[in-house]
Amino acid sequence: MERDINAALGDRLFRLLVIKALDIDSLSDMKVASLSGGEMQRLSIVLCLGTPARVYLIDEPSAGLDCEQRIIAAKVMKRWVVNHLGRTAFIVEHDFVMAAAMADKVVVYEGKPGVDCVARSPCSVGDGFNRFLKNLNVTFRRDPINFRPRINKKGSRKDRLQKKAGEYYLFDDDDDEDDDDL
Repeated sequence: MERDINAALGDRLFRLLVIKALDIDSLSDMKVASLSGGEMQRLSIVLCLGTPARVYLIDEPSAGLDCEQRIIAAKVMKRWVVNHLGRTAFIVEHDFVMAAAMADKVVVYEGKPGVDCVARSPCSVGDGFNRFLKNLNVTFRRDPINFRPRINKKGSRKDRLQKKAGEYYLFDDDDDEDDDDL
């Protein structure tokens, strides 16, 4: 594994697309034991992506990362694994923003976790998000300025319209009027 990581560290494209994007060079003088949770997570992502694999399994890559770092990490993982290496990644992620930024398909679990749970077939991000949110009876839209998900107030005009249309998660919201966000 050490040889694989060293090879990746010497790869100019890996340094540009992964190390530079995740700002790992800023950690070079620090001891691993002194890294914060977010710094450790970014380093873990680099170690994972720097190890050659046919399939990457990544659990909760957003843990410890702030909003901006989550988006950067999502783009880095997708760009490196899918676009550059042409590989597949199975990523367990509960952060909607991060999942939307990197997923091609999602698997929705329904039921009571650890008791009676069913994994649905892989589906598009939109269909998966809509199925999940319908089960929760919650609607989301994207903020027109920062594109982050915003919860619609239960029973509001947008909430009712989206539910009627079966669109529990609006990916492209042309109507930028405020809707009494929670």
